[in-house]
Amino acid sequence: MKNKFTPILALGLILVMVGLACEVSLPVLVTATATPAATLTHTPTPASTETAVPTATESAAVPITGDQPVRITGIFSYTNGFAIDTRYVEQAVALVDMHGFVIRNKEWLLPIDGQVLGYMKVDKTSKRGTFQVDLPARPEGVFNDVSNRKQSDNGVQIFAVAYSPNQAGGPFAEGDDASRGWPGYMASVITDPENNDEVTGGKLVVWAPDDKQLFPAGFGADGKLFTADDPVGPLPAGYSVIDLSQKPFGIDRRPQETMTLYEPKDFAIKDFSTSTYSGAFTQTFNLLRNEYAFNGIPGKQPNWDALYADLAPKVKAAEDKQDPLAYYTALSEFSLAFNDGHVGISDGPSQRTYIQSRLFYGYGFAIRELDDGTSVVVYLTAKGPADVAGVKLGAEITAFNGTPIKDAISAVPLLLPSSTDFGRRYQQAQLLSRGTQGSKASVTFKNPGLGAQTVTLTAGRETQSFFAIEPGSNADPTALPVEYKLINGNIGYVKVNSNNDDLNLIIRLFQRALQTFKDDQVAGVIIDMRVNYGGAPLGLAGFLTKKTIVNGQLEYYSAETGKFEPSGPPDKSYPYQEQYHFDKMVLLVDQSCYSACELEAYGFSQVPGMEVVGMYPTGGTEADVARGKFKLPAGISMQFPTGRIVMPDGSLFLEGKGVQPTLKIPITRDTVLTTDDVVLNTAEQEITK
Repeated sequence: MKNKFTPILALGLILVMVGLACEVSLPVLVTATATPAATLTHTPTPASTETAVPTATESAAVPITGDQPVRITGIFSYTNGFAIDTRYVEQAVALVDMHGFVIRNKEWLLPIDGQVLGYMKVDKTSKRGTFQVDLPARPEGVFNDVSNRKQSDNGVQIFAVAYSPNQAGGPFAEGDDASRGWPGYMASVITDPENNDEVTGGKLVVWAPDDKQLFPAGFGADGKLFTADDPVGPLPAGYSVIDLSQKPFGIDRRPQETMTLYEPKDFAIKDFSTSTYSGAFTQTFNLLRNEYAFNGIPGKQPNWDALYADLAPKVKAAEDKQDPLAYYTALSEFSLAFNDGHVGISDGPSQRTYIQSRLFYGYGFAIRELDDGTSVVVYLTAKGPADVAGVKLGAEITAFNGTPIKDAISAVPLLLPSSTDFGRRYQQAQLLSRGTQGSKASVTFKNPGLGAQTVTLTAGRETQSFFAIEPGSNADPTALPVEYKLINGNIGYVKVNSNNDDLNLIIRLFQRALQTFKDDQVAGVIIDMRVNYGGAPLGLAGFLTKKTIVNGQLEYYSAETGKFEPSGPPDKSYPYQEQYHFDKMVLLVDQSCYSACELEAYGFSQVPGMEVVGMYPTGGTEADVARGKFKLPAGISMQFPTGRIVMPDGSLFLEGKGVQPTLKIPITRDTVLTTDDVVLNTAEQEITK
């Protein structure tokens, strides 16, 4: 696979963000020793005209007798469309050199000379597709001696067919879109994520320069391919398709070979939708009990026994009544047991009914909690309950239903899980003024310059006061994923709205912004990442620094060891070939920058000279959910992270903390009541001062 994939899921009126996963493996060198020969299963083909093919070490022609593959065709299907359906527009397959796998190095850079692209057609409705790759007369891959003989052999070239969409630049894997390692996603080989992505089945395309090369006929005692204990057998000259699922391995030489591209089992959606309510819940629960990303982390792991004892009867009651709303409500309660913004639930009618019961009625005001603990009215619905009762903008709310405001906010139940204390607190303050139709609330307040008074408000149908302080609620749905402009003619401003879009377009637009700013010789650049719900990390900071940025170590639960184990080396963001320099740079952050957006923001924060400005850190929601998607009965979907990212000392990377501002804007009466964009204004001042 050429690129890193990261999913995102929108939940009704509020977005629940999704994180990323990049799969890499530690390099392991293979030492070859003599192994007894074995016989490979050879599918006979009719004789054909000889074809001249150069050897590995000389240009003399070597006659190849019999047919050999000239074209690979096949089909594929997928369940998890996080990459194919949204993020990659320029679809393709490729003949991918497997040398990185032979030497067990997932950071090995695939040479451009060896890349052969093929046509791919995708039907996103049925989530199926077809592909075709025409094999070159002579491939340009790396030769691998896998004969396990003491003497050195010319070796063979080894390839897999794999999904290879274009992410940046031209269609080939070069420059800013280089390929590394070996394929594991939508590939003709099957890999085992529980065992460092070792190849366990599928098919390979192998090219031998002559008929004197040996190739493994089986996995050997260690169950691994291309290791010293592999039994080996003869291989015909030219192309062969090796079927790793046969014992011994089969050799196919038909002119047109067929293959399947496999969606990894860990990426496939866990589909329990045909089970009972209780059966689906129990299967999901038991899987997460082992594989939930933050098991063993204080404050993150739920009390599994108590949680199941509480929820299983509620699920069973919903099942007995065949009540989808009751089922959704129980699963929503399940999601709220996690202090984790990546945990989410989605459904059609039941979700709308559930959210409507929490959001559609309110008392006509919104508050913000200040740094000093004061709660101030920052929005009033015109002619709404609070407005009619005499509450004014800037009023201090001191009590709600007779409870001191701090305690009243703390008691508000969440609508969605949150990874951070500040995120939970903001959501609770936002939900405080919601009610049900006709519900009443006693509100004690002090208008500016006046004494305290108490009024009783009756909830009416209004959502304005909720969305008034919902970041991004006024975003233009037709906006491009990256927008840019000049401020005052000498400051470059670029806003990254989404990482869950055409990734090639995002990169091109961002680079175009930087090139425009460079051409106009701006005084500085402002990068706005305040509202971006994640998707795929692109390492856009690589345009601004020549250093490689290390993002943290990805870990997954291993059923073999019963512990979370590293998945390859730490994830890295690499420099882009085209570099841009600006004397002053400011990054804008806020808590509505989630997941992949946070990785992007972290990369920018590591650029020398970058100032990070914001009222809040980023959302502190960083994990991998690509492998944690579930389909449940009643049309309900859920997601949970199963991969966590850690620092060298074992602490969590960004989760629960986010990217911190280096220049924090205080949350005061002045900064929450103004109609100005205080954060952006501060960034402008930093550049012009």
